[in-house]
Amino acid sequence: MELLLVSDTHIPARARVLPAELLERVPRADVVIHAGDWTDTATLDLLQERARRLIGVYGNNDGPGLRARLPEVAYAELGDLRVAVVHETGPAQGREQRCAVRFPDVDVLVFGHSHIPWDSTAGDRLRLLNPGSPTDRRRQPYCTYMTARVSDGRLTEVRLHRLPRPPRPSRPEPERPS
Repeated sequence: MELLLVSDTHIPARARVLPAELLERVPRADVVIHAGDWTDTATLDLLQERARRLIGVYGNNDGPGLRARLPEVAYAELGDLRVAVVHETGPAQGREQRCAVRFPDVDVLVFGHSHIPWDSTAGDRLRLLNPGSPTDRRRQPYCTYMTARVSDGRLTEVRLHRLPRPPRPSRPEPERPS
């Protein structure tokens, strides 16, 4: 089973559209996971139309329209793998321990918020993944997303993909006197 992991798309504030490379992968993935901060319902609609299966949550920047359609935390069984998705997990320091306590029956936790790619394990059980952002790199050198594979109840082939930063939405030119 092929997974596509994304978070913090922030459209249209940080980009006009999702990168073409990411959009091309959506229909090929068995499951697309979005860890919040969509900021517009059009991106949710687009991914719902193109994805075979979409698992998503709302983030701190998502308004009432998205919050009405998405949960704060999503749970899914993908094969024999138990997955949870949430936007925020708090500060990096102590994250693994906090999440292991908060999500005791989960094998993989996908989260967003920081725009910083993350891949760690809490003890020998909980894998924590943050795909970064495909549209807003913040202090990172690249915009990013992740792909992974589920096989025999295990997460394998986790890969971080780097993207160039898309152009920012254009601002209207100020009028100049003639």
